[in-house]
Amino acid sequence: MATDYDELRSDVKESQDNSLEQLQSANAPDARSVVLELDEADGLDGAGVPGGEFVAEELVVQVIPQAEDEFTCYSCFLVRHRSQIARQKDGHSYCTECEG
Repeated sequence: MATDYDELRSDVKESQDNSLEQLQSANAPDARSVVLELDEADGLDGAGVPGGEFVAEELVVQVIPQAEDEFTCYSCFLVRHRSQIARQKDGHSYCTECEG
């Protein structure tokens, strides 16, 4: 007797039908309720910081003044050594990386 291998087996078809029925009968939320929940959650997050925590610590940074052999590039605003000056125009200095 010939076997049709393309035909769907009966046990597979039954399991597919059962799975579909279980999904349809599940208590899944509808799209509107999900959107409302997301909107409410966004409204609550606006008062805090992005990480959700408020840290009341003060950041202490030591500022070192620019040395006499340094300059600030007018293009990238990085402090560089004078040996990296590529061009000076209108009183502004540009580094070799920005001009290269």
